[in-house]
Amino acid sequence: MCNHRLNPRNLLFATLLIGCFSLLPYALQAQTPAPNATQAADEAALKKIYATALTDGRCYQWLEHLCLRIGHRLSGSAGADKAVVWGKSMLDSLKLDSVWLQPVMVPRWVRGAREQLWINGSRKAGGISMPALALGGSVGTTEDGISGKIVEVKSWAALDSLGLAGQIHGKVVFYNRPMNPTYIRTFDAYRDAVDQRSSGASRAAKHGAVGVLVRSMSLKIDGFPHTGGLRYDSTYKLIPAVAISIADAERLSAMLREESNLVAAMILGCHTLSDTLSYNVIGEIRGREKPKEIIAVGGHLDSWDVGHGAHDDGAGCVQSMDVLRYLRKIGYRPRKTIRCVLFMNEENGLRGGRKYAAEAQRKGEFHRCAIESDAGGFTPRGFTFEAEESVFPKMFEKVKALQPLLEPYGLTIGKGGSGADIGPLKSQKGLLCGYVPDPQRYFDVHHAASDVFSAINQRELELGAAAMTALIYLIDKHVD
Repeated sequence: MCNHRLNPRNLLFATLLIGCFSLLPYALQAQTPAPNATQAADEAALKKIYATALTDGRCYQWLEHLCLRIGHRLSGSAGADKAVVWGKSMLDSLKLDSVWLQPVMVPRWVRGAREQLWINGSRKAGGISMPALALGGSVGTTEDGISGKIVEVKSWAALDSLGLAGQIHGKVVFYNRPMNPTYIRTFDAYRDAVDQRSSGASRAAKHGAVGVLVRSMSLKIDGFPHTGGLRYDSTYKLIPAVAISIADAERLSAMLREESNLVAAMILGCHTLSDTLSYNVIGEIRGREKPKEIIAVGGHLDSWDVGHGAHDDGAGCVQSMDVLRYLRKIGYRPRKTIRCVLFMNEENGLRGGRKYAAEAQRKGEFHRCAIESDAGGFTPRGFTFEAEESVFPKMFEKVKALQPLLEPYGLTIGKGGSGADIGPLKSQKGLLCGYVPDPQRYFDVHHAASDVFSAINQRELELGAAAMTALIYLIDKHVD
């Protein structure tokens, strides 16, 4: 037992020390600056935007109509014409300052009768009918079709080597290079593999091939073929090209390992007609301070002629429309003009994006920022930005400063690509921005019959519209 007596001086010191520690939280609190009025106003506005989106959104109902009442919307088709009329009607209903149609001539490719593809010559399986989709822009065949021995290749080097050896002439080339599953960003995997779809027909024709089969651009093993555009090199003969599903590509590859003399026979009814008139659909809220300085947000109204075009890109269109509606609902009067653009012909020509940029240049409009939503209606992850190299560092620094306000909503700001339709605006030296939803499921349905309205999650779609509205609000207020 301790019998030491506490010195009165030490007792006084201990009492003072305890008092200091008890006051420490208040001292630290006093040193932490309170949010300034601007920051508080911004935080309140973003909360209001999200509350509006999640309790009073319209994008999901709009998309339901677009998908189920109109359906797919390939440029030049009756579906595309109906979508233009519907899009203008919906923007008119928002009581914007201006709504108009911007004429643009677009290509008209028609799929025709359902594709027929058979794999013949198998001693084990006999003749096999295989689902296929002609690639957009492909030439058709005669009524008798074309046929040729199948030659599988997984690289350009293999194609050229076989071609130089005379082993491609008169054959059907089967491109079977998968999207690389080790890429975390599926768009990187897509870019790494899509060249065999876009230029494979002409590169095979260079060596005398009579047709092309292409493994679909997807990571999901299912029975849906995925279409998409091809580009012919007119130097070589134009040969027919079709996509087959991942499941069938795996099956065909396995068959070829056992039997090398398999023959592909195909009949395609696709053909190209003369260009036809269509429209970009545009609506705007005019800026109160800088009406000639524009923040544009948009998606492409056209889609491939299979499925509903729900994720690609009905989602981007209805989200962009709801952005303007949310700004109206919260009573925000923008400094700059906020414009929604529903582009026509992104899928097989990019005519709408080019026409929009040319008209903006002619009118002397400057796009401070253009945002494109064309990566599906999945959970928002953030935004990527690009611009002309001479102005990008300074401009990106300004938008990067906005990230703390967006972080509570799970959004990041980074460097990267933007979108095909807004790409022609790059010469204006403003910011180009790509909306980035979670990418893991996008290529499951991209350009396939499975891209339907039922593949859309309402909350994810509405969160995406809210995210773009929040970004536009902040850019309008803080980026000059």
